[in-house]
Amino acid sequence: MSALPVVLEGSAVTALVVGGGAVATRKARALAEAGAAVRVVAPEMSAAMRALAASFPLALVERAYEPGDVADATLVIAATSSRAVNARVAADAHRLRRLVNVADAPEEGSFVTAAVHRAGDLVISVSAGGVPGAAARIRDAIALRFDARYASALAALAAVRRRALGAPGGAAWSEGAQALLGADFCAAVESGAFEERVAAWR
Repeated sequence: MSALPVVLEGSAVTALVVGGGAVATRKARALAEAGAAVRVVAPEMSAAMRALAASFPLALVERAYEPGDVADATLVIAATSSRAVNARVAADAHRLRRLVNVADAPEEGSFVTAAVHRAGDLVISVSAGGVPGAAARIRDAIALRFDARYASALAALAAVRRRALGAPGGAAWSEGAQALLGADFCAAVESGAFEERVAAWR
């Protein structure tokens, strides 16, 4: 697979998750937390999936998968315990030219899900060649460094950028970016010096 990383606007995604177990629940949670409209189809839903549906507006459809379930989904997840069902979901999604992730056979899909770290507006995803456990370990190591300090720094930067771009001529942001986003940006965030720098541009 030749990976093409993208960041999707969650609220623009309509997702179908086929499966009601642990893997399907984990993938449905990630989609729901990103703001996607999620429909789950499975003959049986785990307690965890039901609990998730109590916290997010998931549509639970308790029956076996049918080809028409792909419908207008922009993104499809095949995450059942049946190899045959997952293969059928993948084939239907490909036929309709939908993005599809196949939990037990990633090579049959058109995308894989990454291990994700979030700190405010900072989103870092890690893919590790089909070894999700390794991706999770790397993600956790990254998270130790890129923590809430970066969430605060990015929120402040976004505010400065919006204000500067709204100023007459819009040239102020170029100057601000040079001052605030130099080679020592990360060092400044981690030492606390960035807070003083950005304050001068507020």
